[in-house]
Amino acid sequence: PALCSLWTSTPPHRHGATRNGLPLRRDATSAAHLLGRRGYDTAAFVGNWTLRNAISGLGDHFERYEEVFTRKRWFGLFKGEATAEDLTDAALAWLKERDTASTRSPFLLWVHYVEPHAPYRLQERFASRLGISTGTEVSRSDRYDTEIAFADHHVGRLLAAIQADPELAAQTLIVFAADHGESLGEHGYWGHGRNLHEPGLRIPLGFVWPGRIRPGTIEAPALNLDIASTLLGLAGMPVPQGFEGFDWSGVLRGTADPPRQRTMWFQAHKGAVLSAQEAQEARRKGLLEVAVLSSPEMRKEIFRPGEAHSAVFNLLRDPGETHRPAPPSAPSSTLQTWLTGLRKGLADADRLARIAISPEDAEALRALGYAE
Repeated sequence: PALCSLWTSTPPHRHGATRNGLPLRRDATSAAHLLGRRGYDTAAFVGNWTLRNAISGLGDHFERYEEVFTRKRWFGLFKGEATAEDLTDAALAWLKERDTASTRSPFLLWVHYVEPHAPYRLQERFASRLGISTGTEVSRSDRYDTEIAFADHHVGRLLAAIQADPELAAQTLIVFAADHGESLGEHGYWGHGRNLHEPGLRIPLGFVWPGRIRPGTIEAPALNLDIASTLLGLAGMPVPQGFEGFDWSGVLRGTADPPRQRTMWFQAHKGAVLSAQEAQEARRKGLLEVAVLSSPEMRKEIFRPGEAHSAVFNLLRDPGETHRPAPPSAPSSTLQTWLTGLRKGLADADRLARIAISPEDAEALRALGYAE
């Protein structure tokens, strides 16, 4: 769902993919599709079964969509993912193909790395560099750190190949982002996607384009919905009216200021949908939590449908969400209004759904840990 939001600049109840196994609506518009229409060669290399075009619909938006499923990460149970090494190798091969063919058209390249990701496999080559002993049982958080180092190394290989060509490097915008954070035991939870506390929501977001955008750090909060809008803005293209994300291109170039006030919404849903039968009303019945964050005061309200109270946090004073004030007697009017619209949007998405879950997909999603 988050990656569909990243590319379409719309929330899940609008693009339709509210849970793994539910694809994008056929009429969804993405930044990749729009760049392709503008003459960009568009390619994606993905290493997670949830991104199979048959069940995500994202591949329809790229000229080349390569599903790199070469490894059995989940204890050898199912060949449904790729390592960072596999994905960088595939991306480098594509860049070499373009170079060999002397292709000069602009391009969009998306490489979706899996690591770091459960089950947090120990990358022994990088453990010693981090001072982690492999002679005894290694904690989950330490294994997670070795996967970060492993991914960093192979992302570095891709960046090095781009930097080796000065002309290519000068013309290439690099965006580094993620589809979710990770809870490493905070709030009694390991993983992501089942609650809306900060560890699972926070992601890295960096834009690198020397000479085109200003170096520095922007403290204002951003959303993954902003990425597609900003890509189009930096490419000099208009942002469609239906895109809900903020276009940061002016801020990145130093010609505009960040938004002074912003209200941001989040939603968490149950695990993957494993059958067409289950998909009936899956969007409406799968909602776990909703949250609203208001800036600049950074007031965050989390609500679980069916409960009487919200949990309210001040992230300026309490970024770890460890001290909640007495909850209000009911969700705020702002959240209630949005929740009403969300439920209508989810119902509309159900009616317009297209479902394509095969037995193989269901088996893979279970084996990879996406089903409850």
